Order: sequence, then structure tokens, then C-alpha cells
Amino acid sequence: MVLTFNKRYMGLPIMALLTPSPLTSLAGKRLLLGISAGIAAYKSALIVRLLKQAGCEVRVVMTEGAQAFITPLTLQALSGEPVRTSLLDPEAEAGMGHIELARWADAVLIAPATADLIARLVHGMADDLLTTLCLACEAPKLMAPAMNQAMWRHPATQRNVAQLANDGWQLIGPAAGDQACGDVGPGRMSEPEVIVDCLAQHFAYAAKPPTPTSAPHIVITAGPTREALDPVRYLSNHSSGKMGYALAAEAAAQGARVTLISGPVNLPTPHGVERIDVESAAQMHHEALALAPRAGLFIGCAAVADYRAASAAEHKIKKTDDSDTLTLTLVKNPDIIADVSALPADQRPIVMGFAAETQDVARYAEDKLTRKGLDMIVANDVSQQGLGFGSDNNAALLLWRSAAGTKQLVAPPQPKTQLAALIIRHALSLLPSQPASQLLSQPPSQLSSQSPGELS
Repeated sequence: MVLTFNKRYMGLPIMALLTPSPLTSLAGKRLLLGISAGIAAYKSALIVRLLKQAGCEVRVVMTEGAQAFITPLTLQALSGEPVRTSLLDPEAEAGMGHIELARWADAVLIAPATADLIARLVHGMADDLLTTLCLACEAPKLMAPAMNQAMWRHPATQRNVAQLANDGWQLIGPAAGDQACGDVGPGRMSEPEVIVDCLAQHFAYAAKPPTPTSAPHIVITAGPTREALDPVRYLSNHSSGKMGYALAAEAAAQGARVTLISGPVNLPTPHGVERIDVESAAQMHHEALALAPRAGLFIGCAAVADYRAASAAEHKIKKTDDSDTLTLTLVKNPDIIADVSALPADQRPIVMGFAAETQDVARYAEDKLTRKGLDMIVANDVSQQGLGFGSDNNAALLLWRSAAGTKQLVAPPQPKTQLAALIIRHALSLLPSQPASQLLSQPPSQLSSQSPGELS
């Protein structure tokens, strides 16, 4: 491990770990990539390129409609292999037919997966090469849905994706945002880098699943909370949950038993993670206090609302013509991280908190570390352009307690998946049964040593 201190961020020296890529779990894997008829098919070319760069063998199968959005020749050039498009292709059957191709794959990924393809998979249809392969292949299966926001929200689609999850499919996304049709909302295919990261996490977890006798139990809170004002309105914030979910995925990949207490987010449950969904701060507080005494490590990453309405209206609050203002009475929510930290010594886990600040990050972080009695805190500046909630990147200041006093580490801007690996390794090093020297012998994810830029 090489340590460098050649740059500065937030006024502090940057300590960068020059380590192997987090995608090493993909090396040598055989991946079957299915592409269906969505505009997001153009992103599939980048997925192929990223997988090849990570050392994967990639075979591409396209539906007939997918060929209207991107040509088989493009994907053949990127994968270095013939692209399969027909179930009854005599040449393919003579060499690697649909059964042989199904047996060849270590995993199946469909990106994009349209509403039509999802519906056909639910009903076990095998009317083209891709659906036939999905029925014939016993390898793990993942998909990245992509469709119009109204199609994604439709009850039929929601029933279908729930059934696929029950059938063992792992869903990646979808993301929310601007769509090609002009709508805004959930339904965008996750970005290629996110999809490839999810694949890497899947294989990393499969290679080293947690064992009940030795795996530490980690409880993580993630996402926002929603505090009801009336049946249709609520107070909330911009948290996407991406950082908390990245931490959960990394902890599971490192062999921990992970319980994720999640506010309302539009993210798939990481592989090997138990997820508990909540809405309000009170619900999150209840679950956290029930689970924390049985955990070795508690990570409070959720953006919990500080206040809630003193009483939520039973019916929708109506706008009146005789007043231009509305007065709300708010009361404090319970402080989850402080209450966990205040548990009796025989019930208290190692406690790590997060702090999203807009100024004087180091001072406010150290104050919170001391005031709430935490063992470690991760703070970042959310006021910087491109570094706010919802981004796939992050940068942070880590502070933790040691026998020699408070120590600190500045992590420069990098993908949240990489930062999550760094945070989890430092958090695990605080556990009595996980000495730092033992953890540092394991290959961590790469920490960029670039200059500060984006934070999220």
C-alpha cells in the first residue's frame, strides 16, 4: 500500500490509497448481454466496452426491435464476437446454439429491458432468441429496465417487476430524470458505469458470501425521510440514497451481514442485503433502535428530517383566497444517531454518522463527532457545484477516534462505489474483532488521487 500526501482538499492533505481497480471481480467472467428495443440501447455499446476493459468475455444477443436503435455491427466490433439476433440461425446452431450459449454464460444482463420484454419474461415466453436463452440459462440474471415514466409506474409493470424479483432477477434501477420523450420521472436506464459496478458487486459477493458465524452485522440507514403534512404532501429533502446503498453493497461484498433501513428511494436492493423500507423519521428511529443493539456497526447515512408537522392534517390542506401565507407548526424528530450512540455499553455498536455541510466542513464535523458521541463521522460539502445530492460521485472528510486522539482522512472526488469501499474498510477497522492490519491486507477499491472537483 502506497500513501501519498501531495495534494490538499478542504484545506487538509489528501491521503490517497493507490490500489487495484474495484472491477477485478469481473475478470474472466463470461457475460451474456441482451439488448431489447429501447432508445437506451445506444448506451449498451458503452456497457460492452466497460465489460471488455474489466476483462469480461461478452456475447451480445439482440431482439429484432433493438436493431432499429443500434446495429449489430457496432456491438460486434466492440465485443469481438458475432452478435446473435435469430433463434433459428443455422450458423449459430451449428456452432453455439441457444442451449450452448445459455450454458456458456456466468451471468445474463439485459440492458435495456423494455416493458414488453419484462412482460414476456414474466409469462415464460420463448418467442425469440433472448427470451429463449433466459428460460434455458440457469446462471444469475440481472436487468436494467428502461421505459417511459408512465409505463414504469403502471400497475402492470410494477406487478411484473415484482414477480421477476421473486423469480430471482436482480433489477438495476431504473434511474429518474429527463427522458427522450420529453417526460421527467423514473424509467431511465441506469448509467453504464452503475450497471457494470452492480455486476462487479454481484460477482464479488458470490465469491465471498458472508458466513453467519464470523460475519459482522452492519445496520445502515439510507435515503431521505418523508414527514406528512396531509395525505398528499410531505416535508423531505434531495437525498437519493446512493451513498447509503453503495455502503451496503460494499459491506456485503466484504463479507458482512447487512441490514439496510431505507427511506423512499428509487434504487434496487444490493445483492445479499436485507432491506427494511420506512417513510418517516419516527419509523426509521424505531427500526434503528430495535436493530442496533444486535449489530457490531451502525452507520447513519440517511438524510433524516430534523422536524415534522406537530400534527398531520386528516384531509388535504386547501388553498384559501383570503390569505397568501400558510403557517405550519413543526416539532423536532428523534435524533437517531445520538440515541444509538447513547445505548448502554453492552448494547452499543460502533457508531458512524454522516454530515452534509455547506461551510466550515471540518469544524462542524468534529463538533458533531464529539457532541453526539460518535466513533467516526463522514462529512462532505454539498454546496459545491455538481457535488450535491443525487450525483454518482462524492468526496468526503473522514474523522474517527483512536487511542492517540482524533484522526482524519480526506478522500478526493470519486465514484460513490469507490468511496464506499474506503469508508467501510475504515469503519470495520474500528471493530474489536477486525484489526486494521488484517483488513488492510485485503484488496480495497481504488481511491482517486485527482484534484478536488465533484462531490455528492
